[in-house]
Amino acid sequence: MSLRIGSINPAARFMKATIIGVPMDLGAGRRGVDMGPSAIRHAGLHDMLRRIGCEVEDAGDVAVPVAESRVVLESDLRFLDEIVTTCQHLADSVARLAGAGRVPIVLGGDHSIAMGTIAGLARISPRVGLLYFDAHGDFNTPASSPSGNIHGMPLAVALGLGDERLLDLAPRRPMVRREDAALIGIRDIDPEERRLIHEKGPASFTVRDVDERGMRSVMAECIALTSGCDRLHVSFDMDVLDPMHAPGTGTPVEGGLTLREAHLAMEMLADDGRVRSIEIVETNPILDTGNRTGQLAAGLIASCLGKRIL
Repeated sequence: MSLRIGSINPAARFMKATIIGVPMDLGAGRRGVDMGPSAIRHAGLHDMLRRIGCEVEDAGDVAVPVAESRVVLESDLRFLDEIVTTCQHLADSVARLAGAGRVPIVLGGDHSIAMGTIAGLARISPRVGLLYFDAHGDFNTPASSPSGNIHGMPLAVALGLGDERLLDLAPRRPMVRREDAALIGIRDIDPEERRLIHEKGPASFTVRDVDERGMRSVMAECIALTSGCDRLHVSFDMDVLDPMHAPGTGTPVEGGLTLREAHLAMEMLADDGRVRSIEIVETNPILDTGNRTGQLAAGLIASCLGKRIL
């Protein structure tokens, strides 16, 4: 018996997806993830999705200000105005596409773009389920952040904590209910951030949870806890993976998810059938080897949207 790698999934056959690039690295402390959208496209994302029967269009990139053309005051959140503007434009695009029944596929860029994606979804859906894969908690606020880098804050903003200008991106607060979100794969948390996650954060699954329980059990619980949501959004930071598999990311942390654990998570979400948007962030080609991380990112998107072995 031969294996039909990437065979057509009946569910994907009726899926209409639109790719949006957000080449932004303003929210991070390290340059290079602005080239992530090009790297993922170059890895063959369009063809991967078409092979599983998905109708694909590419809307190009959201315009992002150039960091070197801006002045950043030490007392401010870094590039706050520029990030707010970019996220507003992304929210407009996501709301328009999702409202028309298309599946937005957002390519980052640093993880601060998640605020724009989730804000756009909040405009068209009263209840969005959020599966947030990251080595870091991204649950800092301006008061707790050691760096002032906004890419460490988007999950907190989505759940209603943070700077007013970021919270105002969406028509409601929180954008996502605490009980409708899950944080998966964390292993590098700031001290004050840890307290915030315990007190106000979502259900959180560390790499130890994955080690002890297995990814299947963790994802089954995540899917169950979001069962009241008819729409799921996947926000996937490539640094959730072990650097052995994904070297091209700006904030690598040893001891991350394996390639198969990540694909299993995406495959289980595809089986669930409620994923209506996905973003992949923090791919940094400058740090990569032969676009390995870009290829992995493209493959994970395909798995989440229905690619299967048989």
